Amino acid sequence: MSELSFEETASKVRKLAKDPNNEEKLELYSLYKQATVGDNTTKKPGMLDFQGKAKWEAWNKKKGTTSEEAKTQYIEFAKKMFTKYN
Repeated sequence: MSELSFEETASKVRKLAKDPNNEEKLELYSLYKQATVGDNTTKKPGMLDFQGKAKWEAWNKKKGTTSEEAKTQYIEFAKKMFTKYN
């Protein structure tokens, strides 16, 4: 298989045969946001927004990771998801 670009990989992740578990989804989300937006500068969601808070915290843990590093990590993690869920 030839190497996929970040954009191709992200598109392929959306079409997995089965849904990844929540931890895997958070990892994909946080790496994608870090790669495309950079460090999380948004306000932390309220304590009753469990999903928003989990996503915010996962992304915030990637603070300081460069866009290129995040893209590389995203692609590597996505490859594991392709093997596991396709």
